[in-house]
Amino acid sequence: MGDTSPGRGAWRIWVPPLFTTLVMMAQISHQDGTLVAPTTWQLIIALHGTMSLFFRLRYPLAVTVVTILAGSLLPLTAGHVVVADAAGIVALYTLATLRPRRIVVAAALGAAAAMTASAVPWQPGSVWALENLLPLNYAVIAAAVGDASRNRRELLAEVRQRAVQAELTREQEARRQVREERVRIARDLHDVVAHHITLVNAQAGVAHHLMRSHPDRAQLALAGIRETSRVALDELRCTVGLLRSDDETPQSRQPTPTLTDLDGLVGSFRASGFDVTVHRDGTPRPLTGSADVSAYRIVQEALTNAGKHGTVRHAEVYLAYDDTRLRIAVVNPARPGHRGAGTGHGLIGMRERAGAVGGTLTARMDGDGRFVVEADLPLERS
Repeated sequence: MGDTSPGRGAWRIWVPPLFTTLVMMAQISHQDGTLVAPTTWQLIIALHGTMSLFFRLRYPLAVTVVTILAGSLLPLTAGHVVVADAAGIVALYTLATLRPRRIVVAAALGAAAAMTASAVPWQPGSVWALENLLPLNYAVIAAAVGDASRNRRELLAEVRQRAVQAELTREQEARRQVREERVRIARDLHDVVAHHITLVNAQAGVAHHLMRSHPDRAQLALAGIRETSRVALDELRCTVGLLRSDDETPQSRQPTPTLTDLDGLVGSFRASGFDVTVHRDGTPRPLTGSADVSAYRIVQEALTNAGKHGTVRHAEVYLAYDDTRLRIAVVNPARPGHRGAGTGHGLIGMRERAGAVGGTLTARMDGDGRFVVEADLPLERS
């Protein structure tokens, strides 16, 4: 980081004018190897040029014009060539660091022409003599060095801006990933809790109904409650463990259920007294990993909703495969006027899961009083 102390700022303001004043005084006081006293006009012109440098940062173009005019007039008053207009060189350099290149080029050419014209009358020989071209060289060098300094400053500023933008982009990406992970975890928690609590509720109702008349069957229902609760707790521990773990390796994650686990899911519903029939059409084909998980979760959530809101403890699951798509339908009898599940979080989650893998999902009542959830998911390309 550059030094921005007050001492450095004062140095930049005071040193160039004072230094160029000394240089200009030395030039106009030296003639043919002897020292001569500057005239009043020489002092006025030289000081006008050098003292204007105090304002070069605020008015770079105006100061450049003043210094070049002063440098061009000095030879006329001194009666000999002034080898280098020190104030004009400093002003040109400053102009090149602060203004666009087209302005700098025009100023440099004008300065070179003015200083060369003022030097020619005092130089013998050709107008193209080396001594007469020195002002042109000084002007070009001052403008080129200033332009290079400006380019370097702009490059450093661009690099810093890119670094800031990259850091901001990383932070935005991190926040986006956190939001997506929260949504994913919320979906998983909803799926796990809603599914297992629905089963527990159904099994508890069966146990209560059979407690006196068929205590042995009631015991089976209570055992089912215990097993369902255990599985729910295990899945919740797994999800919470993922939240606490920094390990992102595949070994750190528990297996995620897919359609290959559908029979187990259906079996858990049947064990709670909810009749589920599965129909498969076409040759089963592989889905992408995320689509496979989404298919399982959609069926799970649709059956859970059917168990909570259906009029009959029965549902039909249809899986239809073709060359490119898997079509899923879960159908169950519904109460009159039924429009969806609870708060709608389950349906929203199912639509998000389908959309995330390039599929679609609809939920509607058909003409026979049944609630139908239909999903269309892409198969894995072979």
